[in-house]
Amino acid sequence: MCPAPSTVRGSQGGFILVAVLWIVAALGTLASIYSIYTVRTAAASHVADERLQAEAAIRAGVELAAFQVLAAPEPARPTHGAFEARFGRTRIVVHYRSEGARIDLNAAPKDLLAGLFASVGVGSSAAATYADRIDGWRKKVPPNVQDNEASAYKTAGLAYAPRQAPFNNILELALVMGLPQPVVERILPDVTVFNGKPQIDVVNADPEVLSALPGMTPEILHKVLEARAHDPDDGKTMLSLMGPAQSRATFEPNKALRASIEVQLEHGRKVQGEVVFLLSDGGDEPYDILYWRDDFDGPF
Repeated sequence: MCPAPSTVRGSQGGFILVAVLWIVAALGTLASIYSIYTVRTAAASHVADERLQAEAAIRAGVELAAFQVLAAPEPARPTHGAFEARFGRTRIVVHYRSEGARIDLNAAPKDLLAGLFASVGVGSSAAATYADRIDGWRKKVPPNVQDNEASAYKTAGLAYAPRQAPFNNILELALVMGLPQPVVERILPDVTVFNGKPQIDVVNADPEVLSALPGMTPEILHKVLEARAHDPDDGKTMLSLMGPAQSRATFEPNKALRASIEVQLEHGRKVQGEVVFLLSDGGDEPYDILYWRDDFDGPF
């Protein structure tokens, strides 16, 4: 028996309230931690202290981004946004966007992968070959079936075989046989392992990613980008303009978001961070961190 609408709304509202209260409490804790770090400056190593401040500030940026998303009713939750905040003398600038804007290396069909390679200037024949190589890396060979992909790696003199399982990290692309390193570097900003869907988000995807969609033409792309400039959140209209490219696109929100965070510490040092977080379906915490990197100890 389906619950009454009022019960569903009450349940969702209760979760949103709990999520918001949790995040507010977490922000208070972060502020306290930050204050402690500041007080200890005179007694601790300057570098170690700045590392702790930077980590606290990046986490605060994630907390604020999650708060901004979860504070809205679920149908109206933002899929992108930007803001600036200060904790003491530390300045934080955050930009966040749905991870659905990137092509998922594990979920994308081969025609979308080939389109991505074509969008960065690879010829159609090579683009199809590169897509096959990615599929060969991620696809498990059934028992009692000849493993031609592993044999090809061996013949090429490589000391390893294809994973034949989902990509754990986009940097694994560098291990895929036959993919030129310059091409890998070109597509890294457009791919992910956290989208989880075979479609890409028409509201948030970069033009280069949209151009990878099978059936996309320059004329269609121009219309879609015009519609997005007119109303950045009207995914339904954008999708309606896509014609044959609709099959690989969506405007449905994704629970994974990527936050790009710039921190300026009190003594002027700047630290860049990038965090992918996943909104919870009602667990003990409103979100989980899937990926974190920063350049405190060196470039990304």
